[in-house]
Amino acid sequence: MNESVEQIKDKIETILQAELPQSPSKEWLLETFGTEEALSQKGLDGLLVPTRELARQGGKRWRPVFMVLCAKMATQDPKLIQDAYQLSPLLEFVHTASLIHDDIEDRADERRGKPCAYITYGLDTALNAGAWLYFKAASCIQKLDLEADKKIACHELYQMELRRLHLGQAMDIAWHREPNFFPTVQEYQQMVQLKTGTLSCMAARLGFLAAQKDKALIEKAGLVAAGIGMGFQVLDDVQNLTSGNPGKKRGDDIIEGKKSLPVLLHVQDNPQDKEKIAGLFERAAKEGIQSSAIEEAIALLESSGSIKKAFDFGNQEASQKALELTSLLEDNGSGAGQAIMDLFNKIQR
Repeated sequence: MNESVEQIKDKIETILQAELPQSPSKEWLLETFGTEEALSQKGLDGLLVPTRELARQGGKRWRPVFMVLCAKMATQDPKLIQDAYQLSPLLEFVHTASLIHDDIEDRADERRGKPCAYITYGLDTALNAGAWLYFKAASCIQKLDLEADKKIACHELYQMELRRLHLGQAMDIAWHREPNFFPTVQEYQQMVQLKTGTLSCMAARLGFLAAQKDKALIEKAGLVAAGIGMGFQVLDDVQNLTSGNPGKKRGDDIIEGKKSLPVLLHVQDNPQDKEKIAGLFERAAKEGIQSSAIEEAIALLESSGSIKKAFDFGNQEASQKALELTSLLEDNGSGAGQAIMDLFNKIQR
């Protein structure tokens, strides 16, 4: 019987919660810290509470779901599919850790409808917990019943994509620190391929790797899936300027001076507006979420049609790349290919 996306998501949720327990077992302590001895509860809480609470506050979980669907599309072997499930923390914990650090770097106030981790737990605790979660994520590899070379391949893939993710973040930070600097659309696409595309790339590669597909196919799947991630990020940026992202306020990207695709498409067609947009960014940053500069900036972007153009680009990129990915393999009757298409169609709405 084929599992629904909701059933897949429920299984992933169980795995994630077990990896960030409220009462760590001796087995968990040994696996995570190399000792079964009781450790400082305050120390453990400093790692587990901020990360567990943010993970439990929600999130689409589309990255690990996507990975499992890729595995199902590539194999019908229950054991190999279970291996894919067990790799879920590699994707979701990296995403969670990046949110903790993103909020610090962006000086954000809210995440998923609640105060950011660094506000609730302190900057030092949030920084340390987020960094730890990057390392904790990889411990799931050791629990898999895989040959040593397959485990090494998982580690190498994980480390490469983490390095790429941080390069993308470095580009994004450098751009929004300078209100008057506007990268090209091509530079933006490169940044997003690194910052957001890397996790969808990793999801596809891990799914195909768990299904024991050959290296060439794994690499190809990753390259295609990176485009899905880019489409998702563009749509997320568009949502920030329209209805607002869940748990955040409409237009907070303007406060951060984010050079999103709608902004870059506007200045590409209207270079005379660069100074005006830079001024709106600076005003919004000083005045906060109530600043009239936010709505002025959004109105300017709407007037040129750049928000609609960005939406169309993101929609097309995600749809076409999802179709291309599902075409890499013959239909094995699992329904996973169609589920991948449905997953990203749902995200686009």
